[in-house]
Amino acid sequence: MTDWHAIAGTVEFRSDAFIDGKPVPAADGRRLPTVDPATGAVLAEIAACGDEDVDRAVASARRAFEDHRWAGTAPGRRKSVLLRLAELIRANAAELAVLDSLDAGKLIGDTSTIDVPGSAAILQWYAETIDKTYGEIAPTARGDLALVSREPLGVVAAVVPWNYPLEMAIWKIAPALAAGNSVVLKPAEESPLSVLRLAELAVEAGLPDGVLNVVPGEGPIAGRALGRHPDVDAVTFTGSTPVGKLFLQYAGQSNMKQVWLECGGKSANVVFADAADLDAVADGVCFGIFTNAGQVCSANSRLLVERAVLPDLLALVAEKAGRIRLGDPLDPRTTMGPLVSAAQAARVLSYIELGHVEGRAILAGGPVEGRPAFVRPAIFEVGPDSRLSREEIFGPVLAVQAFDTEDEAVALANDSIYGLAASVWSDSLRRAHRVAGRLRAGTVSVNTVDALDVTVPFGGFGQSGFGRDLSAHALDKFTALKTTWVNYR
Repeated sequence: MTDWHAIAGTVEFRSDAFIDGKPVPAADGRRLPTVDPATGAVLAEIAACGDEDVDRAVASARRAFEDHRWAGTAPGRRKSVLLRLAELIRANAAELAVLDSLDAGKLIGDTSTIDVPGSAAILQWYAETIDKTYGEIAPTARGDLALVSREPLGVVAAVVPWNYPLEMAIWKIAPALAAGNSVVLKPAEESPLSVLRLAELAVEAGLPDGVLNVVPGEGPIAGRALGRHPDVDAVTFTGSTPVGKLFLQYAGQSNMKQVWLECGGKSANVVFADAADLDAVADGVCFGIFTNAGQVCSANSRLLVERAVLPDLLALVAEKAGRIRLGDPLDPRTTMGPLVSAAQAARVLSYIELGHVEGRAILAGGPVEGRPAFVRPAIFEVGPDSRLSREEIFGPVLAVQAFDTEDEAVALANDSIYGLAASVWSDSLRRAHRVAGRLRAGTVSVNTVDALDVTVPFGGFGQSGFGRDLSAHALDKFTALKTTWVNYR
């Protein structure tokens, strides 16, 4: 068995920003601690980038784009560099997995087997698109030739969250780099370590200096500076809906840059009485809300159950949730780690307290004495107007409601400002298709939860945002269509 603690003892923490191919401190010398939420220990003091640092990073990215050191490179060469970077991620997988587990409290069983290998695979997939993406020839009259090509936008700012630090960065930078853009990446202030290491690996892979820059720092400072920067051509953001709305404002206040948002969710898990294998359903329910301690934008945080099977399903879900083992994220036996910070845990605990007022506790949840970032799983049966059923909690808290008819189930599921994901459980093929078609969500998973693959787009409707990550459709966010019309009469 891998000794993850021993590996953690050898890991080096990069603490500077990465601009123009090299690590640099913040211009004003400011630093912010990044903390291991499982222990409360400070891992490193990270450069806290401000306006001047963002200016430097954007200028570096702009120079790299304008002199065509990356966008002008032959597709085969760009492909080989990104494939090399994917291999370097695999070669350094243990280190990257430990960095995310220490920095964000993620289970080593997830970071080592899902997040890091998945990041390499996604990067490889986009690398392979580079020499397989074609332009178009429009239908014209004889004597005219209309060529439609995809052009990189220029400088892309990628602002990513703390729940999947490395993987969310790859979701953004892989298609952006594949399209020929330069990138300025701002990681969440809670979890910058893995992407700072990624920037070094990118240079080792052969990515030219300035093509990928990393500016750690606080969202209201570094994030706002990127959002308002007049020389950033597009912002791609994953995070909360309120912050996503700020980026829309920043674009309007500056240069009308494109903004692509993947924001919050309150995804419904709809279970019909004709789903015969309730044990499998209960496994899916627990996976959908308790994975990564509920810190997943597409988490199935609302459970809607046909009344006839509600008692049996709740008993199974509560029993399985009660077996969740909280503990050290570096221990492979642990099945739930801490939330990303004590502050986030306090916010989630306030919702659990509210649940005891607004609803009926199926599983009480609550704090873990002496470990301020840990929260025990909670399950509440609530009404449709409960805050627990309407607001994104981003923690291991499940809101349960009963329904009697298919129409009622659809109405409850769609009664949300969000529209990121949903699940439907039914052994009726007709019902599964019928209900899936009526649900307003970017991804509807049938008889499973949170179905995801690089080959299919991920994103939502409503205040979950717009635009899509993953799949070839993600390239649309990072390219502009250009028409070249030739009259050859």
